[in-house]
Amino acid sequence: MTPEIAAARALACLDLTNLEDKCTGDDIDALCKRADTPHGSVAAVCIWPKFVAQAKGLLSLTTVRVATVVNFPTGDRPASEVMAMTEEAVHDGADEIDMVIPYRHLMEGEPEAVRAMVERVKTSAGEAKVKAILETGILNDDAMISRAAALAIDGGADFIKTSTGKVPMNATHRAVRLMLEEVAQHREKLIGVKPSGGVRSLQDATSYLEIADEVMGEDWVSPLTFRFGASSLLDALLATLAGQTPAEDGIAEGY
Repeated sequence: MTPEIAAARALACLDLTNLEDKCTGDDIDALCKRADTPHGSVAAVCIWPKFVAQAKGLLSLTTVRVATVVNFPTGDRPASEVMAMTEEAVHDGADEIDMVIPYRHLMEGEPEAVRAMVERVKTSAGEAKVKAILETGILNDDAMISRAAALAIDGGADFIKTSTGKVPMNATHRAVRLMLEEVAQHREKLIGVKPSGGVRSLQDATSYLEIADEVMGEDWVSPLTFRFGASSLLDALLATLAGQTPAEDGIAEGY
């Protein structure tokens, strides 16, 4: 895969993200302007719920989807609050809901709580896609990550996502491979995978695309099945597509 091909593939699958605590309306204006580039649009912007209506208005004439987060970042909000936030976000125009599963319940031996929460968010989201954030860096165990992925899929998640980006360990090769292997067991459903957190360089993006190609086949990756959650990756992709050489950061291995 050439750098240019990898960059083009990654750009089409990018969820351009701003979930900074100090994010402002001006920041959302700037983010939405960046989402539609000379080399094509990103897949979505991922932002706080309070900015959904603003982003939806700014992107109404583009193909860029609006994603937001619920039960974020800790995964321990009351179910009634999570459902209400989901319904409000969809009312404001959200196309996608990135929800944190109650992963601590799974760690404490209560797996049904994960499936039930995903199912309830999926119902509240209506036509919006639901991405279940597993927080793989906290689970930090092969069997636990695979179990979380299976529970989220059983609950109706459209995507499974590694991380919030708010913990010390985020997306890793191992976690994404485990998630893809779980998705591969449910090929009768259209389920996507989203590496998120720490994906900063073209090298990072390429490595994840190669894993997806290996596990799922080279014709599988598309915005419908694969996303990158990142805020700084766009610059590296655009530099490559413009014929420049982007700075490369190393990618974390293991968990």
